[in-house]
Amino acid sequence: MQIKLRLSFYLILFISFFSFGQGFKLSENARISVLTFGPGHSLNDAFGHSAFRINDPTKGLDLVYGYGEYDFDAPNFYLKFARGKLNYLISRHNYSDVYYHYSSYDRSISEQILNLSFLEKQKLFSALENNYKPENRRYLYDFFYDNCATRIRDVTQSNTASTINFTAPNKLKNSSFRDLIYEHVPKNSWGSLGIDIALGSLIDREVSAREYMFLPKYISRFFADATMGNGKKLAQQKTILYKEKETKKSSNGFLSPLVILGVLGFLILYLTYKDYTSNKRTKWLDTLLLFCTGSIGVLLLLLWFATDHTATNYNYNLLWAFPLNLILIRPLLMVKVKNWVRAFLKFLMISLCLMTLHWIIGVQVFAVGLIPILIALIVRYLFILQHITTK
Repeated sequence: MQIKLRLSFYLILFISFFSFGQGFKLSENARISVLTFGPGHSLNDAFGHSAFRINDPTKGLDLVYGYGEYDFDAPNFYLKFARGKLNYLISRHNYSDVYYHYSSYDRSISEQILNLSFLEKQKLFSALENNYKPENRRYLYDFFYDNCATRIRDVTQSNTASTINFTAPNKLKNSSFRDLIYEHVPKNSWGSLGIDIALGSLIDREVSAREYMFLPKYISRFFADATMGNGKKLAQQKTILYKEKETKKSSNGFLSPLVILGVLGFLILYLTYKDYTSNKRTKWLDTLLLFCTGSIGVLLLLLWFATDHTATNYNYNLLWAFPLNLILIRPLLMVKVKNWVRAFLKFLMISLCLMTLHWIIGVQVFAVGLIPILIALIVRYLFILQHITTK
């Protein structure tokens, strides 16, 4: 008898689950809201997160759907991530589990209930369930144009009966994508250094009002002021579900890129001064500088031409990290340096001047931590040119 009861229970559970996936009907008391999660402490969660919450007390339903889950089962995961070909997944979790996860990491949680009709709620919920099917879960992720935040905007828009009017909030200053990144990742940080080197000039253009919504916090701000075709506000007033503790954040000033690279830049200048006064050249230093800058340049070229990352295109960091620096290593180790090497060094110095001009006129913003290295490079190139010319 007990075995039969167990079999009946599992059969009912299976049928219920199958029915849920096929077309679960919400009650009139159902609410759909947008959850905004505050930034975390690591670079990969520094920008926060957005998700839908489906809460139907009548049906005992309280689920969170998000579009930011990694597909770790994808073959060649890290290679696809580097090449910009990685699929992300829509996730579905119980709200209690999601709340526990983010609150345990002390990340703020806010909620905006959407003013949707019953039919719109059902349509949006059905769309999320359809997205969650195994054959539909994956989508090609793009940090700026198709991510966990932009999906919230697009899914909401495509499942409402009228057009949603997103107007720019008050006191919204004109910004570029890079400016918006700086709001979450400080300029003088290692994360910002990597971003500023890897991403090109395309992210330095001024963004449109709609493009602000690649960040979760701007999804929250724009949804608060958005209206639908009937003039009704899209979302109710924001409710704080969990407030992060106000803890003092350490600056790590002595370990910042500007300090560390400043020390390296000073050492390069010091060795250059010693070489100048002793009329000799530290060849291992030149080999190291050319190898590092050339290798970084090769990586930047691969990010530009060998990946699908649009934000890595037109990257003028190649003006200081020049890939062909690698071919200069061997000729500079020779006793007699060929004439073309002098022309190459002049080209490298002109490139550094062009980079400075690009920075001044706003073509591309470069990492502030690079300043000491760039000064050291142009001084070293000038010294090498003078030294081999004299010899």
